Amino acid sequence: MSPETINLTLKVWRQHGPEDQGRFITYQANDIPTAASFLEMLDIVNERLIVEGQDPIAFDHDCREGICGMCGAVINGRPHGPEKETTLCQLHMRGFQDGDTIVIEPFRARAFPVIKDLAVDRRALDKIIQAGGFISVNTGQAPEANSLPVPKSNAELAFDAATCIGCGACVAACPNASAMLFVSAKISHLALLPQGRPEAAKRALAMVAEMDRLGFGNCTNHKECQVECPKGINITNIARLNREFIKAAVSSPEEIPVFPAGRPEALQMGAK
Repeated sequence: MSPETINLTLKVWRQHGPEDQGRFITYQANDIPTAASFLEMLDIVNERLIVEGQDPIAFDHDCREGICGMCGAVINGRPHGPEKETTLCQLHMRGFQDGDTIVIEPFRARAFPVIKDLAVDRRALDKIIQAGGFISVNTGQAPEANSLPVPKSNAELAFDAATCIGCGACVAACPNASAMLFVSAKISHLALLPQGRPEAAKRALAMVAEMDRLGFGNCTNHKECQVECPKGINITNIARLNREFIKAAVSSPEEIPVFPAGRPEALQMGAK
């Protein structure tokens, strides 16, 4: 073995589908280049499994540049791994030591059912966006950029919130499987800009209602979401979400969704 490679023991969660019980399988990953990314390491392992006639490990990925949010997995108990503000595809094997044991499992939340192995169904986040994370007004041709002045402080806060890539790490990190950081980032992004204010109340009510309907838990200020977010989204956005929701509920109580029996069944399944 050269200094540029390491040998690892991988304990990988294997699950054939949502109804399968699932279990950890141990693999030896030898001669892994330290310059490889974590996903490239899994590619190497999969190539060897295929040669041996075994089923390769299923995992999500797309851009491999840290901007699409597809590459979610839990590494040694932490979504996206041990490095701060780093997506799994940007995590490199030079951060591990020769002989390390790495436990790899999928994001765990009732709203994220396992598709296979490390791949989970995160369409619930898309449904929250569809509920209100947009501006519906027809603006016609793009207006001149300076026609709507935006305070610099608001523009910076909106940009910070807009960096959310919707990976779901906040949900996986939260003991309640809450999506509050994700929803607050999407609501803050638009609420801080003048283009988003006309529909701010409707947006807050609709997105929070959809989040509850899909079975995500509530925020209890553990702050794991902020720590594990690969884009460093701050929980001050959750405070803004709460303010937007309360203002909307007070000003438009008739628009608050009413579920059968006062509470959807999904809300009772908010925990992991």
